[in-house]
Amino acid sequence: LLDDLKKALAERALNAEMDHHLAGDEAGNSRNGYGRKTVITETGRIALEIPRDRQATFDPQLIAKYQR
Repeated sequence: LLDDLKKALAERALNAEMDHHLAGDEAGNSRNGYGRKTVITETGRIALEIPRDRQATFDPQLIAKYQR
């Protein structure tokens, strides 16, 4: 149950980061699906869906690229 809550919270925060990124970006950039990342926590592994944008300029702050 705790892992499901962690996953939901992290994915919501990542989607909010993407909304903020796209609001300040130039025209022509939009969402382009999701990538998958596995994060290791104290309670186990969590598979997250990380949002992507068409121009690949989104760099999440919550869970940075290449960070586990």
